[in-house]
Amino acid sequence: MKTRYTYGGDEHIYVEMDEEMSLDAFFKSLSMSNAVREANIAGVTEICPANASFQVRFDPDVTAPDVMLAKIKELEHKAEEAEKRLSTRIIEIPVYYQDPWTHETLMRFRERHQDPSGTDLDYAARINGYDNAEAFIEAHHSQPWFVSMVGFVAGLPFLYQLVEREKQLQVPKYLSPRTDTPKLTVGYGGCFSCIYSVRGAGGYQMFGITPMPIYDPEQSVSYLKDFMVFFRPGDIVKWKPIDRKEYDRIVAEVEAGTYQPRMAEVTFDLDDFNADMRGTNAKLMEALNGA
Repeated sequence: MKTRYTYGGDEHIYVEMDEEMSLDAFFKSLSMSNAVREANIAGVTEICPANASFQVRFDPDVTAPDVMLAKIKELEHKAEEAEKRLSTRIIEIPVYYQDPWTHETLMRFRERHQDPSGTDLDYAARINGYDNAEAFIEAHHSQPWFVSMVGFVAGLPFLYQLVEREKQLQVPKYLSPRTDTPKLTVGYGGCFSCIYSVRGAGGYQMFGITPMPIYDPEQSVSYLKDFMVFFRPGDIVKWKPIDRKEYDRIVAEVEAGTYQPRMAEVTFDLDDFNADMRGTNAKLMEALNGA
């Protein structure tokens, strides 16, 4: 095991399953964090899962930090016994690639970028060996993505591409962060894609924008009335390229309260995926197409 335990002040314990993100590390982290939750350790107030790690917040007046650490370590065997099957959902997320809003924003911040001469997509295509932005966009949306974490800002999903490691897209963040990013921007940093749930600062490369809200604290959006955050860890996403006409149509449906995301219930099996990635992805997308 590569598990590492560290304290975060007096009230937090951070558990890292591996230094690098992998689906195996994600499932181990999920299994162990669930075990901590089910153990009902006195004093635990919050458990926050991440890509390949989790953090436990607790009341040190109820359980001392060294005792809490020992109790969490006792559950490490649960990670080794990690369940590798997950009942989840695959969701189609419409994306208006090369939209005017992220383009205007990225042009305002070219001095913070590795390559001021082109767009974020031009740069991403070049460093990943694609001839043009359109070929990179095809690679970005052609295979599904796995939501490994939700957070950083409320409702923001981190998405990990479901392809062989050597085929994963890799794009560094801006040299220095922007002070502005449009709400619902589809971004990319390192090996993760994301959707900016709110407008604000950011350092990920900007590829497009979705018309589909993923965070609504007022819970006025039709499909967010039960919970203000749309995504949850384990969700699978299939990007769908759309044009301006389709973007405007979906925005109008969201405002009218009639838009419903296209999705299907699926089972994701890590062993099956590792044995046949393309075949597993095809079955996932077939389930979505049949929804």
